[in-house]
Amino acid sequence: MATRSRNISREEAKRRAIAAKRKAKRRRRIILLIVEIAVLLGLVAVVWTVKQGTSIQKIKINEADIKMNENVATKETLKGYRNIALFGVDARDKSLGKGNRSDTIIIASVNEDTGEVRLCSVFRDTYLNLGNDSYNKCNAAYAKGGPEQAINMLNMNLDLNITDYVTVGFTGLAKIVDALGGVTVDIREDEIMHLNNYQISMVGKSDDNEIFYATEGKDYTAVTSAGTQNLNGLQATAYCRIRYVGDDFMRAQRQRSVIEKCVEKAKSSSPKELASAYDGVKDYISTSLDYDEIIELLGNVGKYTIVADDGFPFDTNRATGKVGSKGSCVIPDNLEQNVVLLQKFLFDDDTYVPSTEVKNYSAKISADTGH
Repeated sequence: MATRSRNISREEAKRRAIAAKRKAKRRRRIILLIVEIAVLLGLVAVVWTVKQGTSIQKIKINEADIKMNENVATKETLKGYRNIALFGVDARDKSLGKGNRSDTIIIASVNEDTGEVRLCSVFRDTYLNLGNDSYNKCNAAYAKGGPEQAINMLNMNLDLNITDYVTVGFTGLAKIVDALGGVTVDIREDEIMHLNNYQISMVGKSDDNEIFYATEGKDYTAVTSAGTQNLNGLQATAYCRIRYVGDDFMRAQRQRSVIEKCVEKAKSSSPKELASAYDGVKDYISTSLDYDEIIELLGNVGKYTIVADDGFPFDTNRATGKVGSKGSCVIPDNLEQNVVLLQKFLFDDDTYVPSTEVKNYSAKISADTGH
């Protein structure tokens, strides 16, 4: 069995001790993470929703309808990990179900023994099986069938066992970041113009969608110089939306970076600050998690540490190009090999052999794309 923690991989005795510990620890633990087009602090909001006695949107996933490839549910290397799908949708209203494309898709994999967390973005334009044996850009899965189909899309293409999700909508993000006192980000010179343009685009329309001019200093605060600085909520949201510097791959990296900074900020935030974060996002979050699972998070927040992040398909095994009427897509250059790399990244499995289903999907993608 592959070693599942970098901290215990050197000595067989330590591996055995961890294995024994895993058998004794049956409780399910949830990680404090956030997601959205700017992916921020969804579960903090969920926790505070529970504590305040306020309901949130709940799209319960019927586990009987969740698809997993053959033998994945019993695979030894997945034991001791909790995998959660994080979706960010560009919904300006309070509807977070199907009909919304998931501009952000992140797998959060939690090692329940060590508290180590690994994040992997799945690029939204990746050409994959949508969970219903049709093929398109993967963010279409959420639009067609909501979180359930999006989870199936991830499980089927990646040999995963996800059953839970958190979705956060566009509107609550800025208030969340502001409630935490902002986030510190190192801004590049070539990002400044786009960051400010996105700020203007977000505040430059009225409720009836009539364009008006946004006034600097009144409607938004322009970023004027490069370097490390504290971004407010609107600025951080705009930063996460930038896609014209380094394409969509770097955009996903920006999102993961902001997640990490917000998680660290949340760990040291006061109850008042977290309550304020909750107020900003309570109407714009949906989850499958049960309340008892969420409450358990409160006692474990300090344990979790994000130790690695990456994007799928991996940079050594991906291409871009037009795929018929689907337009420009990110193409897994051999889905099988990408899944092998993913299992190594998330679970330290050096010997993974993809399922028959993944091999079939890989062949179909190759035939459709020429990769």
